[in-house]
Amino acid sequence: MNLKTEPGIRTKATTRGRLIGIQTNSAINKNSVEDELELSAVRHRPEGLEQLEAQTRFSRKELQILYRGFKNECPSGVVNEDTFKDIYAQFFPQGDASTYAHFLFNAFDTDHNGSVSFEDFVMGLSILLRGTVQEKLNWAFNLYDINKDGYITKEEMLDIMKAIYDMMGKCTYPVLKEETPRQHVEVFFQASRQLADFTVLCTRLQKTFISLLLSASNRRWIRTKTAW
Repeated sequence: MNLKTEPGIRTKATTRGRLIGIQTNSAINKNSVEDELELSAVRHRPEGLEQLEAQTRFSRKELQILYRGFKNECPSGVVNEDTFKDIYAQFFPQGDASTYAHFLFNAFDTDHNGSVSFEDFVMGLSILLRGTVQEKLNWAFNLYDINKDGYITKEEMLDIMKAIYDMMGKCTYPVLKEETPRQHVEVFFQASRQLADFTVLCTRLQKTFISLLLSASNRRWIRTKTAW
């Protein structure tokens, strides 16, 4: 009796075990599929190297090297602000780089979608490393124009300057005083006003010079016409 029932018990136990195994495997497979779907949803494939090579000042080889490094840090193909801050903090361990990294992230995130793709990264890097003076100035203006209204206020520049000094930490020489960022901002705006006044003066002188040339030409034309 026992000999007959034991195989049945084993069979039931084995069957139950197999069912549990099948259910477990199904759950694992389901999770794997969900993970793959989630990855495919967030994964970003960059544009072709030919297009990026045409849009930037990097060679194909340089773009390949940059892409490998970018993928190592950001396997999904995009980087969010938190990850960007973590990466940037590694370069400035002596200070707090989080605030400046926030401003820098917004400058790289040109379409303001909360993430920086490889295209965003290399386009910004191309300007910073190999752009013209005007392109670099435009990029820097965008960085300092925090609210993107087309103007840089003293408060915006002061926020950036404070973030830079926080990032540098106490490794500056001489040691910076608390009021140093504000002093630098005041000097910059004073120089900007002087430059603006100088530009206005040059414009007025240019207009006056042109007027004088036209007047002289008219007088010469009148004298010539009269003599003729």
